[in-house]
Amino acid sequence: MHSLPNHPFPKNLLRPFGEAISDFDMIREGDRILIGLSGGKDSLSLLHLLKRLQQRAPVRFELAAITIDPQTADFDPSPLIPYLKAQKIDYHYQPYAIETLAQKHLGKKSYCAFCSRLKRGKIYQIAREQGYNVIALGQHLDDLAESFLMSAFFNGQLQTMKAHYRNDDGDLRIIRPLVYCREQQLADFAQMAKLPVIAENCPACFSKPQQRQRMKQLLAKQAAQHPTLFKHLRHTLQPLMNPSETS
Repeated sequence: MHSLPNHPFPKNLLRPFGEAISDFDMIREGDRILIGLSGGKDSLSLLHLLKRLQQRAPVRFELAAITIDPQTADFDPSPLIPYLKAQKIDYHYQPYAIETLAQKHLGKKSYCAFCSRLKRGKIYQIAREQGYNVIALGQHLDDLAESFLMSAFFNGQLQTMKAHYRNDDGDLRIIRPLVYCREQQLADFAQMAKLPVIAENCPACFSKPQQRQRMKQLLAKQAAQHPTLFKHLRHTLQPLMNPSETS
């Protein structure tokens, strides 16, 4: 396996990726960055974009990745182990029986929030134990737009995910370098570069219609009629991505 995809990185992906990192001061000299790697197209694309940046950026920073394996029957991220070894990136593969814990402690209705909370806690734990000060996550502009609509429609608040912020304890910075990138750009890159995408198939998440999926469909319909929709949404959401303090 090669260390970088055997295809050029498209400019329409590199440009928003670089702009987000610059606009939100995401990467600094000496940072030790831990990438949350699910094995999906977004996180794998983020891995390779950051690796390319590491080779070319004027600041020095380290990269590693972590995968939390929830040990569900329909999701097996273990093929990432040899892949990350071939990429020569330090890799923390963490089996964590989240589904078993969920069955003991709660019903499926709140499984997604429970799973997310446990995964986040495990990532923070490993970051602290191994001395990483930055966690990189793979959410993109489509994710932020969907979160914005869900917050406005159902919570009465103008909110979305932050591009760069500190955790509650203040000891870790969390960055989302793909916040200006479109989901389709990442899908196209993953396909072109033949990234080993692992489909996540959680029965608790897909057993019933989800609000996020409905927001995705709504945005897709509007974008088909108004091609500049996401350009305008990026401008609208930018102030909401920016926290008051990330120093």
